[in-house]
Amino acid sequence: MSETPSMTKSFAGDAYGAQAETANVLVEVRRGTSVWQRFIRNPLALIALAVLLILALVSITAPLWMPYDNALNQVRDATFAPPSFGLWFGRDEYGRDAFARAVYGGRLSLWVAFSSALIATVIGTLLGMCAGYLGGWADTIIDRLIELILTIPFLLLLILAAAVARPSATSILLILGLFDWPVLARLVRGEFLSLKRRDYIEAARASGCSAPRIVLRHILPNSMSPIIVTGTLIVAIHLTAEAAISFLGLGIQPPTPSWGNMLTNAQNYVISAPFLAVFPGLLILITVLAVNLLGDGLRDALDPRLR
Repeated sequence: MSETPSMTKSFAGDAYGAQAETANVLVEVRRGTSVWQRFIRNPLALIALAVLLILALVSITAPLWMPYDNALNQVRDATFAPPSFGLWFGRDEYGRDAFARAVYGGRLSLWVAFSSALIATVIGTLLGMCAGYLGGWADTIIDRLIELILTIPFLLLLILAAAVARPSATSILLILGLFDWPVLARLVRGEFLSLKRRDYIEAARASGCSAPRIVLRHILPNSMSPIIVTGTLIVAIHLTAEAAISFLGLGIQPPTPSWGNMLTNAQNYVISAPFLAVFPGLLILITVLAVNLLGDGLRDALDPRLR
């Protein structure tokens, strides 16, 4: 059977489409390799990544090598025992193992920080996408909402929300996630406003691509660099915010340990037992510093202008 011109055209179109998809895959692979190569050239970012992986590994595997009861058991005749071999962080005012409390407190604090940062990142990205791409009334409403939330100081907003809600890890997680998305939303909105006017987006529209395909296939991937970097910085902000709320007594309540309420309990014994405040404070400092260094490394690796 002889081939018709329409069949030849269809075969040519299919071949062109397959070549285009292959080229796109190769570009993504090369880009991923290039990003990783730029990232590993940053020693501080690698150290930060290693520190965060170690903290995550210790927190996740804690139940396998240390019972949770170790963080709650009280040894009344060993209160304020100083750090020693086998008792790495000493004992607190109730004779509880401060190292076990730091491990399980970190497990909870890191879970709250990363989960709330994920919620805030998703909300900020979705609202920023809608505002930047749709424009019009959607942009106006979302922009007014962003301005309304930003007019209230973030810490004050958290304190007010935490005072109304019942103190728990879940409530703190939701408060942080639901109130700390405006900055990211405004960043994503700006990225979408800039990218949707590019020539390749106009070409995609002219070729008949639907709006969801343009957003998800062409605009969002090119906006991922600032989203990822800002998301890592939100983790650091939420870690310190959880510690601040718990320090004020509105966060995770004892005897459930967190780094924040460990600092709260230790403030009365800074002179007599300073190690109770030093160790959770150092863990917060190291984690926040590692997250910030990781964010800087990702920014340098993902932004080709900073090669």
